[in-house]
Amino acid sequence: MRMSAKNQSLLWLEPGQSFPPMEYAWDTSTELPGLLCAGGDLRVATLIQAYSNCIFPWFSAGQPILWWSTDPRMVLTVDHFRLHPSFKKILRRFVRSPGCEIRIDSAFEAVIHNCAQSERHGQHGTWIVPEMIDAYTQLHRTGRAHSVETWIDGKLSGGLYFVALGQAAFGESMFHIAPDASKIALAALVAMCRHFGVTHIDCQQNTQHLASLGASEMPRNEFAAHVRAAVNLAAPRWTFSPVYWNHLSTTLLAPT
Repeated sequence: MRMSAKNQSLLWLEPGQSFPPMEYAWDTSTELPGLLCAGGDLRVATLIQAYSNCIFPWFSAGQPILWWSTDPRMVLTVDHFRLHPSFKKILRRFVRSPGCEIRIDSAFEAVIHNCAQSERHGQHGTWIVPEMIDAYTQLHRTGRAHSVETWIDGKLSGGLYFVALGQAAFGESMFHIAPDASKIALAALVAMCRHFGVTHIDCQQNTQHLASLGASEMPRNEFAAHVRAAVNLAAPRWTFSPVYWNHLSTTLLAPT
């Protein structure tokens, strides 16, 4: 089954069917630039195939599974992460507080559920629908999806989750309960990436918030070349140590 928009047709996949080339995605002359195909399934093998080919799922309740490959692609090159002076002060207080810590994968399901509840500004409902929660939880259980968690006084106060294939990292969503807690989690992810030699974090789509943190648009073919190389590299063991903060700024750990 195919559906058309401005002389372009959308391929509908059967479960297990391979994805079309990313170049088949609808272009900027259409209402939905980057839309590649619909249907298929959200099994672990399907998600691995998708991300390895610069494709990601994004759909709302009541819609079929929709697959996207945006061009250009919003990407955070970790060396370009912006540690603004005001946030550096916040991060320094967090790093030096005995009641504050970063944890990895200790509460993945709580993180993704909080992210689902936090999808808000300019949206009606959430794209992290129950099928997506189930799919990424299964991906997490295989070691290919991870959570970065900001804990304050023993409480989960913010975080994010991301997909990791080899040394390719794909950011998915963030949430915060305490102010700046999601941004602290992102800073921790950047610090880990720098430590492990992971050079890029996929951000999928352009937002002003991401741009303010140093993310920028990259041609899809350039991003795809990076992904093809990175997924074949040995995967890091995603853990966090406070010494990784030194990859952002040595003054964060310096004594007062």
